[in-house]
Amino acid sequence: MNEQIRAYLAKYPSEIIDMYSDIRRLIYDSVSAEPAETLWAKLPSYRVGEAFVRLIPFKDHINIEAKAVLEYKEALSNYKVTPKGMLQIFLKQGLPVDVLKEIFAKTLG
Repeated sequence: MNEQIRAYLAKYPSEIIDMYSDIRRLIYDSVSAEPAETLWAKLPSYRVGEAFVRLIPFKDHINIEAKAVLEYKEALSNYKVTPKGMLQIFLKQGLPVDVLKEIFAKTLG
């Protein structure tokens, strides 16, 4: 993990860091090109060309900003999806692994 992102995450509870790491792993497993991992606009971001996914941690959930989220809104009916396409996953929820892989592949692929 990028040192800037590791330092950024240090202020969050271990459960959030674990969830973040799981989502990060899904990003890398979902695309053939290696994403550039950076703090972009002061937020952890993964870029392939002009496409990006942002992971925005909070104390009890992580927001995922990815272009393809709205296309999977129906499959994500148990999760909050904002009108602008931000997916919120709370600690008490499981990760929708298969859907996230598709979202990341479509967004960054």
